[in-house]
Amino acid sequence: MLQDPFFRRFFGLPEQSRPQISAGSGVIVDAQRGYVLTNHHVIKDAQQIAVTLRDGRRLEAKLLGSDEGTDVALLTVRADNLKALALGDSDNLRVGDYVIAIGNPFGLGQTVTTGIVSALGRTGLDIEGYEDFIQTDASINPGNSGGALINLKGELIGVNTAILGPTGGNVGIGFAVPSNMVRAVMQQLVKYGEMRRGRIGLTTQDITPDEAKRLGAQAARAAVVVEVAKNSPADKAGLRPDDAIIALNGRAVRGSSDLRNQIGLIPVGEEVEFRFLREGAVRLVKARVEAVRAAEASGAESIPELSGATVADAERNGRPEAVAVVEVVRGSPAWARGLRPGDMIVAVNRQKVRTTRELTAALQVQGRLMLTVVRGDYVFTLALRR
Repeated sequence: MLQDPFFRRFFGLPEQSRPQISAGSGVIVDAQRGYVLTNHHVIKDAQQIAVTLRDGRRLEAKLLGSDEGTDVALLTVRADNLKALALGDSDNLRVGDYVIAIGNPFGLGQTVTTGIVSALGRTGLDIEGYEDFIQTDASINPGNSGGALINLKGELIGVNTAILGPTGGNVGIGFAVPSNMVRAVMQQLVKYGEMRRGRIGLTTQDITPDEAKRLGAQAARAAVVVEVAKNSPADKAGLRPDDAIIALNGRAVRGSSDLRNQIGLIPVGEEVEFRFLREGAVRLVKARVEAVRAAEASGAESIPELSGATVADAERNGRPEAVAVVEVVRGSPAWARGLRPGDMIVAVNRQKVRTTRELTAALQVQGRLMLTVVRGDYVFTLALRR
């Protein structure tokens, strides 16, 4: 009886976890190399991955790389006579365009549904990471994750990733990662096996209606600079608070989250061009993306209050600046609360911390405990204790 999962709980013993089989969808994007795109959450923690083709062939797949931030994963298979979908330009999509979703809902097998593009640039879905979703009313159900969203030219313009509904089933609101974001992620997964995101050193917010009216029509949609990190690429380029960024590398910036998405897809070391408004004039500056952990990290140590995370003093020019998260054990309490390697802890309960010693002291408080964290160019708050 001790081996029976049903009876083990009556003896106060932990339940034994058994391997589970899950099904999702994918799309072949390179027939020669056997590249298959799917979602990160489809293959997360997988011990073995198999790809079943439309003609019934079952192939063993190898994971080339995965990015939790965009929910994109890249597999490779070895087979002849594969058929690939060409990647389209998701920037050319318009609300009302017809789209087709292909996937494997409920494990039934290949299924095709049709609909239109309901909205573009959707964010704020409480999905961790970089959000710039295509919203569609084409039927998407459990099992469709990782499947193709294509236009009427047969081009891949999105990878289905999420459903918004009270039961997790189709209610006419589904979301897909745009193909241009997928393309940028795939290039880094092929080259590095992971996403190597950098930072510019900006904290921004969406432009308010009053600011947009004051700055003119060009700034109707922009990201306003709130803070510039000292000695960061943005600081060296000459960006200042109150600058309204309207374009990055010639592509319009729709707001703060859009700017963060764009910067998050640019590899470390590449140069970017900002177009922004200052005092009514349009200006251009260039900056080079630097590694997130450009500050020197030393004296790494583990803190019991953040079990699973290893932190260190982050210094710049010999002076402590913040606490760097050097490593986080996957599945640990620190990981579950949202900490990731490369994060910078800058405050506890809004009290600034510059060293691990200050962090340890600040974590001793009773009651509510909130961390202010910088991840790349994004500042957010994590609740450790409410």
